[in-house]
Amino acid sequence: MIKPIFTEKSLKLAKEGKYSFWIEKGRTKGAIKAEIGKLFGVHVLVIRTITAKGETGRNMRGAKYLKAGARKAIVTLKEKEKIDLFEESKSK
Repeated sequence: MIKPIFTEKSLKLAKEGKYSFWIEKGRTKGAIKAEIGKLFGVHVLVIRTITAKGETGRNMRGAKYLKAGARKAIVTLKEKEKIDLFEESKSK
C-alpha cells in the first residue's frame, strides 16, 4: 500500500523531483522502488525513509489511547521524469 502525500511541503518538493508517499511499516527500500517504478513507469534513483513514532492521547472521558505510528518515503526520480499525480492545476 502506497499513498501519496499532498501537503504544501510535499508539493514544493515535487517540483524538485522528490515525491512523498505514506508506506507500510514492513516495506524495504527495494520493494518500494520496484512498486513505484511499476505503478508510475519511472526510474527511482534514491529512497529516503522516515519513521514517525506513535502518539498517546486522552479522549473526553480521560481514557488513554495510542495513535499508531507511520512511515514515510521520499523518492527521488531520474532527471526529467515526473509523476503527474503531483502536478498542481492552475485555477482560474
